[in-house]
Amino acid sequence: MNKNLTFKTYFETPIYAIELPELVDDLNKSSDPLIKEAKDRNKKFIKDRNKKFKKNIGDFSLSHHSTPLLNLPQFKELQDYVSDKSIEILQHIGYDLKNYVLAWTEYWVQEFSEKGGGYHEGHIHYNNHISGFYFLKTSDRTSFPVFHDPRVAKIATQLPLKNSNEITFGSDAINFKPKPGTLILFPSFLQHQFPVDCGLDPFRFIHFNIQAIIKNGIQK
Repeated sequence: MNKNLTFKTYFETPIYAIELPELVDDLNKSSDPLIKEAKDRNKKFIKDRNKKFKKNIGDFSLSHHSTPLLNLPQFKELQDYVSDKSIEILQHIGYDLKNYVLAWTEYWVQEFSEKGGGYHEGHIHYNNHISGFYFLKTSDRTSFPVFHDPRVAKIATQLPLKNSNEITFGSDAINFKPKPGTLILFPSFLQHQFPVDCGLDPFRFIHFNIQAIIKNGIQK
């Protein structure tokens, strides 16, 4: 038998991205006092840690998280835009949303340590459907998002890759190198992480999670 195999791809995991640089300046300005407050909240931890180790470690390895941004006027334009795009994305994936509405569960801005060492381990956002980042301060010397293959059965039988620099069906992770103004949205089940940041340049981004909930608690 001399026949060629044919193939189709199934169970793809989409990641969506767009550049919105026009929002960066205003959102950075609005984020500045919130990041300052976050840094002020971390001062006691930093002081206690310095005392414990008898060394001025500063904010090494920390991530300064703001209080929630939900429905703050200065962040509402981005929130409304992401809400609209999240509906489009869930419908594009193939979901029927006629009996669902979207609810924002988390929305905050964070900045990695000036001293370096800031990072996020691989994680998912359970009980949510869309997650994403809007990047405010980045460079080619800052951290970046890494997404991991969500197919657990594949991970358990992973083989060596011929070329780990190529994105193939066998790849177990991919990364993005965002710029200020990059918006990335993805299914919340997709594990993601941020590698250790060296503290060479400021690294700040807005993060959010959105859940589709049944209207009036009743599914038709």
